[in-house]
Amino acid sequence: MENKSHLLPERINVVIPLFNDWLAVGLLLERIQSVVDKPLLSRLAFLIVDDCSAINYETLPTGVGQSLSILRLYRNVGHQKAIALGLAFLADQPELYPTIVMDADGEDRPEDIHELVHRGTEKPGHVVFAHRAKRHESLTFRLFYSVYKSVFRLLTGKVITFGNFSLVPASQLRKLAHVSEIWNNYPGGVIRSRLPYTAVPLERGRRLAGESKMNFVSLVLHGLSAVSVLIDTTAVRLALFCVMMVVASILGICGLLYLKFFTNTSIPGWTSYLTFSFLIVILQAFLISLLLVFIVLSYRIQPQFIPARQFRDFVERLEKVY
Repeated sequence: MENKSHLLPERINVVIPLFNDWLAVGLLLERIQSVVDKPLLSRLAFLIVDDCSAINYETLPTGVGQSLSILRLYRNVGHQKAIALGLAFLADQPELYPTIVMDADGEDRPEDIHELVHRGTEKPGHVVFAHRAKRHESLTFRLFYSVYKSVFRLLTGKVITFGNFSLVPASQLRKLAHVSEIWNNYPGGVIRSRLPYTAVPLERGRRLAGESKMNFVSLVLHGLSAVSVLIDTTAVRLALFCVMMVVASILGICGLLYLKFFTNTSIPGWTSYLTFSFLIVILQAFLISLLLVFIVLSYRIQPQFIPARQFRDFVERLEKVY
């Protein structure tokens, strides 16, 4: 990167959402200082979004990058919402700069910052995500994560193979901060926004300190929040599935009646039972479709939370470390 330092912007913001992981973020900053080339390191400005941690840091490394600030929130809002608030805060500044989003635990490897920045120069105007080419979680976690990706694709028609680790170009920062869907799920919000994005295959690192807060319940909630940002597309797909079930049930009823009245095939007692079962499926499909219609209509008419407009309600103060 040194021979291309003239291509780097004068400043690159780094948003790091955090809840109690002060030890991990300290180790992360130290690792960034040791593995990131000086021309790039000197341009990094860190913004830690403190998600109303129950504890405070004792010490943090100094002299890493241009600056280190902590955005204190009034209340705990969760990982995804903390990212949205951090992006909205930076989008509200007079000067806009490319912004990297990365986790505090070290699983987003500092050495991969170079790759994101390099791809950002190759694809100007694109949000650059880190596609997880290799993961180090347990087999159970990886299995459920694969199920989540498959279900997401089935329900939304979109492929999601990336997480929060990404680079947002300066030209798209304010647009992204006005996308209400990043409040629930940042990667899904980018997909929903229709802003151009790309992905670079990168290996996922290992946690530097502490234990992961992502358990089975958290993974399910994360998956539901990702699907929720594309609720209208999901509702249409589920409605089409219901229509298919209705058609299949009607064909099943017609087939049973044909066998009963026009053939010598005898199905004692099963014709009425199966016909009643098919009618129940038709009724359920109709009720589900009706419910989906009301959900989509409610989603479209209710006011949306716009991070760029309402982030100040959650920000307690900005604390400068250096």
